[in-house]
Amino acid sequence: MTDFIIRFFISNIVIGLIICILLAARRLLRLTDRTRYHLWFLLLGALTVPFLPLGTIRIPRLLSLSGAWNSPSAPRALPAEGAAAASGALDWMNDFSLSAGSRMPSCAGTFLGILWAAGILFAGIRLLRSAAVLHAVKKSALPLQNPHIGMVYQNCLKEMKIRRRIPIYSSAFLKSPMITGLFLPQIYLPIQLAEDFHAVEIRYMLLHELQHYKHRDALPNVWMNLACILYWFNPLVRYALREMQNDREIACDTSVLQMLRREEYRNYGSTLLRYAEQISRSPFPLAAGLSGSMGQMERRIRNIVGYQPVSLRKKLGSAAAFVCTCLLLSAFLPALSAVSADHGYYVFEEDDSRIAYVDYSADFKDAYGSFVLYDADRGQWMIYNRDAALRRVPPASTYKIYAALHALESGVITPGASLLPWNGLRYPYDTWNADQTLESAMTDSVTWYFQTLDRQMGLESIREFIRKIGYGNQLAEGDADTYWLNSSLKISPVEQVELLQKFHEGTLPFSSENVRTVEDSIRLSVTEQGTLYGKTGTESANGRNLSGWFVGYLEHGEGTYYFATYMQKDDYASGTTAAELTLKILCELGIWAQ
Repeated sequence: MTDFIIRFFISNIVIGLIICILLAARRLLRLTDRTRYHLWFLLLGALTVPFLPLGTIRIPRLLSLSGAWNSPSAPRALPAEGAAAASGALDWMNDFSLSAGSRMPSCAGTFLGILWAAGILFAGIRLLRSAAVLHAVKKSALPLQNPHIGMVYQNCLKEMKIRRRIPIYSSAFLKSPMITGLFLPQIYLPIQLAEDFHAVEIRYMLLHELQHYKHRDALPNVWMNLACILYWFNPLVRYALREMQNDREIACDTSVLQMLRREEYRNYGSTLLRYAEQISRSPFPLAAGLSGSMGQMERRIRNIVGYQPVSLRKKLGSAAAFVCTCLLLSAFLPALSAVSADHGYYVFEEDDSRIAYVDYSADFKDAYGSFVLYDADRGQWMIYNRDAALRRVPPASTYKIYAALHALESGVITPGASLLPWNGLRYPYDTWNADQTLESAMTDSVTWYFQTLDRQMGLESIREFIRKIGYGNQLAEGDADTYWLNSSLKISPVEQVELLQKFHEGTLPFSSENVRTVEDSIRLSVTEQGTLYGKTGTESANGRNLSGWFVGYLEHGEGTYYFATYMQKDDYASGTTAAELTLKILCELGIWAQ
């Protein structure tokens, strides 16, 4: 959560740039008043993006879950006598890990989160108080009794061709008319209007309120108020939303003027001036009406005085300018989503014809996780728990496959000279307290060996490498010792499988000799059924195992299968547990036998 808070505050830089572009567009482009108001809808959309779970939105599928691969091209089962139980010790694989320490949220993130929540609470209370006062006004209001105003109102409905019956009330606690209600709109008039009846002025006011109804301003109004609460700390957002409110009123004024004769323009402006002092103090942000600050009222009067009917040419030009602005701002949305979502999920190009969603919840028990299997020859996927399969998490020691490849490509080690002397520090695993080659370091998952390689290559080289191979979220922050340990670098099980396929098939832009060297170091078992390659990974904190990985591929007589298993549960999940579960599933599918 604290990571989101920091990313959310950073995303406001992009939002500020969008606001500047919109303000410039309003000033420089020849837009109609209605288009100028609609331009702010782009901002409302941008303000929503940081809160969207991008990468996880998908239309629900109506597929039955099955424990077996429900594709006609599923692998044939091996003879029953060739299979063995997948349980038991994996004596050809050691899964050692070091605790990376507790993952305490940053002080800055915690402080900003508390501050943001406090501001939301304060702004929310203010809005609720306003809503309570509005509710009290509505409760005290009475159905309109003045027949003269009622007749003017009915004429306004006919004039605007509105067939819906919109209730109208009068209240002694209002200074100016207003319309409120998202689904059940209602109009409220000050009771003083009945005492000081002026049919022309009342007509102007009612036409203005009905324009709010006709253009469905209630929903954007709610949206604006929610944005004010969530972005209470951003003065640019608050300023932009005030400008949006003013542009909304000007757009309604223009819509009214389009219904009036030219000689009536002055009278409409005089009505606003007459009620300027009263209508500039509306305490109801959830209602729409004639209200606005005195500065806004002045701009509206100037707009009325200088109003000219809109030509078709200006309408077309305004529409074109709006589309161009949309296209310009669309370039910023990926940056907004990248900042807010931090690439937390992988966007997978899913094709139901080649994916089977299966249920292995009984095997995972109460651990959260996913199993992904890809049959390269048939182009078929099998996925358990789609959410976990696309969620990016720290790779733990599975990244050592690519750290080794990077070191070979950089020349830090070579296929014939990969020995590194022990650094003399005492580690909890005896096998770590010795000189290491790439093969021994991979077999015993010797973390210090790969940290030494990374330090020699440097963080900038690492960043360039992970971008080159497209590794997960491609973020290497912090230092060369920790970026892949419970830290910034994250990858999803589906991405693990896709990258392993590129690695094994030689489509990564690296030396085939170096790829074979790494491949030899992760070869786990050779049997009559095939050759198994893989790497475990365990994420630990405060001496406790939190999650486990097992990724790899199987060269089988019938083809090559790529797999990734991830599971998460305190003191239960580990790389060894994930490997045992993976081999059990592979045995049940008949493509591996121990």
